[in-house]
Amino acid sequence: MTMNRRQFTQSTAAIAAASALPLALAADVVKIGYVSPQTGPLAPFGEADRWVIDQMKTAFKDGLSIGGKKHEVQIILKDSQSNPNRSGEVANDLILKDKVALMLTAGTPETANPVSDACELNGVPCISSVVPWQPWFFGRKGDPAKGFEWTYHIFWGLEDVIANFTNGWKSVATNKKVGGLFPNDGDGNAWGDKELGFPKPLAGMGFTLTDPGRFQNGTQDFSAQIAKFKADNIEIVTGVVIPPDAKTFLTQARQQGFKPKVITLGKALLFPGAIEALGDLGDGLTTEVWWSPSHPYKSSLSGQTAKALAESYEAATKKQWTQPIGFAHALFEVAADVLKRSKDSSNKAVRDALAATNLATVVGGVKWGGQGPFKNVSRTPLVLGQWVKGKKRKYELVIVNNQAAPAIPSGGKMKLI
Repeated sequence: MTMNRRQFTQSTAAIAAASALPLALAADVVKIGYVSPQTGPLAPFGEADRWVIDQMKTAFKDGLSIGGKKHEVQIILKDSQSNPNRSGEVANDLILKDKVALMLTAGTPETANPVSDACELNGVPCISSVVPWQPWFFGRKGDPAKGFEWTYHIFWGLEDVIANFTNGWKSVATNKKVGGLFPNDGDGNAWGDKELGFPKPLAGMGFTLTDPGRFQNGTQDFSAQIAKFKADNIEIVTGVVIPPDAKTFLTQARQQGFKPKVITLGKALLFPGAIEALGDLGDGLTTEVWWSPSHPYKSSLSGQTAKALAESYEAATKKQWTQPIGFAHALFEVAADVLKRSKDSSNKAVRDALAATNLATVVGGVKWGGQGPFKNVSRTPLVLGQWVKGKKRKYELVIVNNQAAPAIPSGGKMKLI
C-alpha cells in the first residue's frame, strides 16, 4: 500500500502526538521523596510512616495545584535501614533517578543528616525533622553566618531537652548527682559535648555529672558504667540511647543492685513498644515529649486535632499512639503548603516557597527565620513525660512538666521511681 504526502504527514503527526502524550502527563507529576528508618534499631522512629503516607495519598488524591497547574502527587518512601551510608544512597536514588521535587526525612542524625547533605549537594529542597537542631546543624558542619541553601529543619534543640529534664529533676528530691549515657553517634556526641551539650548547663544549675565516656551502639555490657555510677552515688541517670541499649542497661543495673531515683533518657523511652518490652522496668521512666494527643494544635491539611490524629492511628492500626506520628504528618503539611505556594515545580521555586513558610501545623507553628537560632531551623515546643501504669494500655505517657511550654497541658506531677 502506497502513502501520499498528505497521509504521511497526518500519520507522523499522530505518532508524534501519541509519543508526546506520556511526556505531557509525566510533566504534570510532582514527586515527594521520604527517607526514614523502617528497619534496624531505629525502626520505631519510622513505625507510623506508612500509615501517615496512606493518609496523604487520600489527601492528595485530587492532586495539587502548583503555579496554577494541576499536578498528580507521588510519594516515594525509602528505608534508611538505620544506616547513615544507606541513607545517603537512597537519597541519591530519589534525587538522580526519581527526580523528586522535594525531599522529606526524619528519625535521628543517622538518617536525616546524610539525606540533608545529599540534597544540599545536589540542589534539591529538603525538610528534615526528629533530630535536635544542634546535631543536625553542627553535625553537618553548618556555618551560623551562612546556614544552608537547600535544607530546612523542624524540631527542638538541646537547650529545650536540657530545660525539660532539669525542670523535672528539680521538682523531686535527689542528691543532684547525674550519670550520663552518651554513645559514640551523632546524638550522643552532641548531648555529651562540653559546650553544646549537657555538661556546662548542668554544672551551672548545681548538678554534678559523671560521664564514663562514649560507647558503641549495640553494647552488650554496661558493667563499667554501672560500677562508676554506683561509686559516685548517682541518683539520676540520663543520656540518649537506642531502645535495645536502654533495655540492656536497665536490666543489668537491676541485676547489679544499682537503683537510681530518676531515669530520664532521650530516644530510647519515646515508644510504647520499647516500654512494654521492659516489663516492670518501664514504670516511672521519664523522657522528652515532642508530640502527644494533649498538644493543642491541629492539622492544616485534615483539620484534625492532635488528639483526633492519635485516635485515628490507634483505630486503624490497633497500636498505641507514638510521638513520630505528629512530625511525619507535619512534614507533609509543610510539603503541601510549600508546593501550593511554589511558582512551579522546579527546585529553585520550591526552595524559595519553602524558605518563606509560615504555617500552623499539628506540631505547632513552622516558620524559618525568626523561630529558631538560624535561618534553616524552626524550633518546636517540648515538654517532659513519665510512663505510668495505664487504664487502657499497659503503660501510658503522662506529661509531668510543662514549664518550658505552658500552652501544652500537663497531666500530673513527676514521681521518683
